[in-house]
Amino acid sequence: MSTSHTIFAVNGPTAALTFNRPESRNAMTWAMYDALVTACETVEADPAIRVLILQGVDDGAFVAGTDISQFERLRTPEQALAYETRLDHVIGVLERVSKPTIARVNGVAVGGGCVMAMACDLRICGPSARFGIPVARTLGNCLSASNCARLMDLIGPARVKDLMFTGRLLDAHEALAVGLATRVVDGDALDRVVTETAARIAANAPLTIAATKEMVRRLQVHRRGAADAGDDLVTTCYTSQDFHNAVGAFMAKRPPVWTGA
Repeated sequence: MSTSHTIFAVNGPTAALTFNRPESRNAMTWAMYDALVTACETVEADPAIRVLILQGVDDGAFVAGTDISQFERLRTPEQALAYETRLDHVIGVLERVSKPTIARVNGVAVGGGCVMAMACDLRICGPSARFGIPVARTLGNCLSASNCARLMDLIGPARVKDLMFTGRLLDAHEALAVGLATRVVDGDALDRVVTETAARIAANAPLTIAATKEMVRRLQVHRRGAADAGDDLVTTCYTSQDFHNAVGAFMAKRPPVWTGA
């Protein structure tokens, strides 16, 4: 169940998936995304597991997005849509787990990491948590329609625009104020609060919890547009010269130069 960059463990009614790639701030490879899907499927299939926790191996990061090296050979509209479709599948699996999910966030949760945290039911954060999707200043790509809808569900359209236009990161307390974080606690209390919250949930009626979670999910999905509503925008961004140049700049550790082409 565990891989070289993930650790899956079960302690009583609580399962935890730990992202263990600290040298890259837990940037997600496809193997790590696959491990997340496997963990979700395992939790879903085991009636003894009542809660799933996602966390980084240390407080340096939750997840710093997708490993950018995986974009170096992305050139065509088909490849762009295949990436977003695959990511949407992973996030959809996480969102549909009938057991409650908790993102334990300290350090950065950016890009795909922010999306993963958004798909969890609760985001319990330490003081160094940072959230954002800074692609306007890093890569020049964009969110899928589904992930834009998830972010808008939490923080509203005006704040989505602020976050995406500026590329800034929200600190823990601003994330709490706008509805992205569920709770912020002192760093030395974070593990205790996450553990206690999981235990409290696990002790409650599982059918009530599952029904509440699924009811909320259905209502959110009903308000969203079609999953492919933004495909033309995705392909425009991912096949642009700006995106290709920005990926190269990121790998070379130099700032991108934007041309709008």
